[in-house]
Amino acid sequence: MISFDLGSHKFQVRAAAIFIWEGSVLLHRREEDSFWALPGGRVEPGEDAAKTVVREMREEIGQDVVCGPLTYIAESFFEDGGRLNHEIGFYFQASFAVGSRFLDATQSHTGVEGNQRLEFKWFQLESLGGVDLHPSFLRQSLSEPTPHFKHIVQQG
Repeated sequence: MISFDLGSHKFQVRAAAIFIWEGSVLLHRREEDSFWALPGGRVEPGEDAAKTVVREMREEIGQDVVCGPLTYIAESFFEDGGRLNHEIGFYFQASFAVGSRFLDATQSHTGVEGNQRLEFKWFQLESLGGVDLHPSFLRQSLSEPTPHFKHIVQQG
């Protein structure tokens, strides 16, 4: 994975999926985290970001997904566990196959990342303002009527 320490910062490249279904977006979190994020993971060396989305969904939830157009590139600067982070994020529209169990918005779904348990849950787009969603620009951007390509620089 492209993640390494560089001086005072941890640097990483992440790719994430934007699953929008019937006015809701699918978010996930590690069970011990209080915040939510779009599902995805770190890009591997030699792997393009769209393939990362497909691989991560297969590894974490055992689902094959279709990775669509790139919607956002975000440079995020934040602190995590007392460590400064610089993350380059690629955010793609994505979809599940018709009939996927993950299209059931009435319940939470589970997945795994290594030995950590993940929770996946659908959130109404109009309610994202009240969700602890990282990076925070997504609360507004995802609720816009038609997502369009943006380059975002997020401090904090």
